[in-house]
Amino acid sequence: MASTQVNLYQAKTQLSSLVERASKGEEIIIAKAGKPMAILSAVHIEEAVLEPKPLPFGQNLLGITFLSDDWEEDLPKSLFEDADGDKLLFSETTR
Repeated sequence: MASTQVNLYQAKTQLSSLVERASKGEEIIIAKAGKPMAILSAVHIEEAVLEPKPLPFGQNLLGITFLSDDWEEDLPKSLFEDADGDKLLFSETTR
């Protein structure tokens, strides 16, 4: 598609419609005092980039593990049983 030049004031007041036009493939040139300053164009991003990867248990956003070795000590042991009462983490001797 063709490119369209708009002045900065127009771009500020009509940003929504300009973004919509750019998303359909039109290139919008934003000018200040008649001098082109910026280009508004569509972005093509793959779906996989938009979905963040799940973090491994116990890691923060930087990938640093922040759980101590005894993180489960203050939690009730019943949290470590499944719905049938089977022990998932602790044996009877540790209860």
